[in-house]
Amino acid sequence: MLTAFNITYLHPDKDLLFENIGFTVAQHEKVALIGNNGVGKSTLLRIIAGELIPAAGVVNCDLKPYYVPQHFGQYNETTIAEALRIDKKLNALHAILVGDVSDVNLKMMNDDWSIEERSQEALSFWRLNHVSLAQKMGNLSGGEKTKVFLSGIFIHQPQIVLLDEPTNHLDTPARDILYNYIMTTTDTVIAVSHDKILLDLVCSVYELEKQGITVYGGNYSFYKEQREAANRALYQELDEKEKKLRKAKKAERDTVERKQRQNNRGKGKHIKEGVARIFMKTLKNSAEASTARLKEVHAGKIETITEELKQALQNLPDTKKMKMNFEKSSLHTGKLLVEAKGINFRYDSRKLWNEAIDLQLYSGDRIRIKGNNGSGKTTLIKIILGDITPIEGSIKRSTVKSIYVDQDYSLIKDELAVYEQAEQFNYSRLPEHEVKIRLSRFLFQQESWDKACSTLSGGEKMRLMLCSLMISNQSPDLFILDEPTNNLDIRSVEILKAAINEYHGTLMVVSHDIDFLEAINVTREVEIS
Repeated sequence: MLTAFNITYLHPDKDLLFENIGFTVAQHEKVALIGNNGVGKSTLLRIIAGELIPAAGVVNCDLKPYYVPQHFGQYNETTIAEALRIDKKLNALHAILVGDVSDVNLKMMNDDWSIEERSQEALSFWRLNHVSLAQKMGNLSGGEKTKVFLSGIFIHQPQIVLLDEPTNHLDTPARDILYNYIMTTTDTVIAVSHDKILLDLVCSVYELEKQGITVYGGNYSFYKEQREAANRALYQELDEKEKKLRKAKKAERDTVERKQRQNNRGKGKHIKEGVARIFMKTLKNSAEASTARLKEVHAGKIETITEELKQALQNLPDTKKMKMNFEKSSLHTGKLLVEAKGINFRYDSRKLWNEAIDLQLYSGDRIRIKGNNGSGKTTLIKIILGDITPIEGSIKRSTVKSIYVDQDYSLIKDELAVYEQAEQFNYSRLPEHEVKIRLSRFLFQQESWDKACSTLSGGEKMRLMLCSLMISNQSPDLFILDEPTNNLDIRSVEILKAAINEYHGTLMVVSHDIDFLEAINVTREVEIS
């Protein structure tokens, strides 16, 4: 049993992330923790793991959880054994094997004599036969780093497992292994993920919002049905509020016009009867005051309905609020953009690909670059862009305007503020208020305009990138996306899908996210090995 009581977390700058969060996860339960980027999912996982201390509240857990992090940069200078926190036990084992049977070494081993064999088996299970426990993490690809931490589940054999976006960077075979583990394990699992296949393997969905956690007793498909039903009710409410507002405004006009007609008739009657001027003035003031009171009554009603309508609009799904309006590429469909013949690349002393690559890229193509972790997909992209040169073969490129979106959204400059970043793409010199309108449309409100880009989450950087491209009003001929859904929440993935489907140029994408690939209508695959 894992129970969280009134968890509150403040950023180092004292900004409140969430407050009074409480929930319970039963033994053997499999839970998905979802929510928008920046709401605090990873932070909450790290609090449960004991890596962060909350400002208030407490987590009660009978057993120490095993945590698979989302980001691994902090481990680049450590060995695999150190990252898995088994280095001291391995050192003790090796010391004992050469005769140093000290109490310190025996205590460190704690009768775990199979640790080295079990570790090698775990790495082999995740298809990491080629790495050693003494190897530096920094030499591994993103997918290989994820597999290292996933192998730790089998090494440490915990009963509570915390997974933070575990399918990020994973190739298809590794994803299948992970899915099978989640389906068959009796461990308690809490997973943060945008992977809909994984999300349908859990028994409960916990949605984290600023207001707290809402629990849905089913998998993601069940959760989605519930949310869609809620959205339908929201649209109906919105329609009713709009009708009510139109009716209230019409009632106000009709009442005021009727009162004015009455006043005019009364005024005419008194003029005919020769009523004294001073009394006429009193009647006029009384009529104006009466009309003003009627206006105030209706204005109060209209203001209340308007506020209700505003609140309903704020609850609309964010994908309905933003449009990319990508212009069409100027290139005619079918123009040959890239032609590669027999290309290969070398790292250290070995060739990267077992078979040299032939590739033709035509205007209008939607291509997926497919391959397992470490197969050189990003290297191929860099060759296509001309950033690096193949060691053999030839490549011809047409002059095209291209945009490359890497896994870290490097188009976004960390040293800039949000508004300054948008201004970098303001080639047509839109006035400041127009830039800010577009930022607001992409969910960057006034309080975030001076926020440093370095503090943005993956989903926020993606939205800012799309907003910047819209501000530039310059559609690329070639749009290259390298694992674009990594680090994104479900909402951000939906926004990205919509943006890509509005784009009518040439698309090249590296991704293992099958749902995403189907949604963006990929028409051809290039497989490398």
